[in-house]
Amino acid sequence: MTERTRPPTVGAAELRRRLGRTGVWLSSLAVTPAARVRKAAAEIEELGYPTLWVGETPTGREAFTHSALLLSATERLEVATGIANIYGRDAVAAANGAATLAEAWDRRFVLGLGVSHKPMVTGRGHEYSAPLSYMRDYLDAMSRTSIDVPLAETPPLLLAALRRGMLELAAERAQGAHPYFVPPEHTAKAREILGPDPVLAPEQAVVLETDAGRAREIARAYTAAYLSLPNYVNNLRDLGFSDDDFADGGSDRLVDAIVAQGDPEKIAKRIRAHHDAGADHVCVQPLADSVDLQLEHLRLLAPALLA
Repeated sequence: MTERTRPPTVGAAELRRRLGRTGVWLSSLAVTPAARVRKAAAEIEELGYPTLWVGETPTGREAFTHSALLLSATERLEVATGIANIYGRDAVAAANGAATLAEAWDRRFVLGLGVSHKPMVTGRGHEYSAPLSYMRDYLDAMSRTSIDVPLAETPPLLLAALRRGMLELAAERAQGAHPYFVPPEHTAKAREILGPDPVLAPEQAVVLETDAGRAREIARAYTAAYLSLPNYVNNLRDLGFSDDDFADGGSDRLVDAIVAQGDPEKIAKRIRAHHDAGADHVCVQPLADSVDLQLEHLRLLAPALLA
């Protein structure tokens, strides 16, 4: 069989169009029964959200097979990994897996790649290398990969990027960046580093709850888990947060900066703040106890977020 080289990927303007201005980020689908996952993806598509992001952890679904499950249950929805862990598969498997998904489902797959976190890497038996150099080497290996699948385009690639080095690499070697656990202040900083053309798609956690005490309680349960990971803490230090902000699940200032809380209009205001700061696409993660409740919140938020 004749070896094929990979065609060029989609341009930034077309990727922006496909992603839309506001999408959905749902980690819960990685541990939800497959039948419910299919139904949830179809419901998100029916609500009008253009893109669905899913994560990858050692205890949940593998990112590429999970994406296939979502793509097979939908007709128009873009599916993006946020993120696929580069320690979970070698560069050839990542490049060819992404190509397989994009070719099979009419270019509706976006590959988000990241270096993950040291505990999640060493726990699966790998040595956690210097993130920036390891990612650069991985991208080099991906670029040398060829595939016989008749691709119309090479799948678009976004890097999980928080600080300057990885953001610069995202601008140089990918179509853009997917920052996670960040306020709009980070979005402004990321846009400055990326420059005007690369796609910037931050995640924004939200709590649809008008009782301020209850909303902050839900939000703090979320922030507490991430404040144990140095990558996020170091990024927040760059934004002016201190040790006092990281204690006890996060100060009120930190929790409110990371998680938008309140009614649909207050949450829409936070999404607009990301857009005003330079985001092309914001993926909204509703924090709730079940997939059913998350979907209900997405229904209530849709008129404000998709207008």
